[in-house]
Amino acid sequence: MTLVLGGARSGKSAHAERLIEACPAPWLYLATAQAWDDEMRARIAEHRARRPSGWQTLDVPTALPEAIRAATGPTLVDCLTLWLTNLLLAEADLEAATEALARACAAAPGPLVLVGNEVGLGIVPDNALARRFRDAAGRLHQRLAAQADRVVLTVAGLPLTVKPSPDPTGHRS
Repeated sequence: MTLVLGGARSGKSAHAERLIEACPAPWLYLATAQAWDDEMRARIAEHRARRPSGWQTLDVPTALPEAIRAATGPTLVDCLTLWLTNLLLAEADLEAATEALARACAAAPGPLVLVGNEVGLGIVPDNALARRFRDAAGRLHQRLAAQADRVVLTVAGLPLTVKPSPDPTGHRS
């Protein structure tokens, strides 16, 4: 399992796609975005257009753990923070959802790459909902980073390895 974090337009999704495309197809793209407006529809279309054939896309705005459990091969989740937003707006139990996601990730049958927006590097938000989201995203990312084999932070299109994968000899690479 690889966790790819980064800010908006940092290149995290493109990097995550390349990681999955290094595995044999077919590839599964679990999309959590919801197209509520024209701008979001355009973003979703841009992501879809970038991917070559061989990708199957499933829209899973909230049912992410279930979709990961049903996956049978290389799987990309994009993105965790939109999933978290959907749950927050639905007033779901975020701790229970995070634990369900962590269990599903641990049981994933094939390569799994998770994408999330690193939102904790800026100023403290000025409202309670935004602070709750920022804190929940930080806890979610910490939980998944702890169990991930590799964690990558993307900055300006550059993937920076934060937690390297162990190699077969047991050394960190």
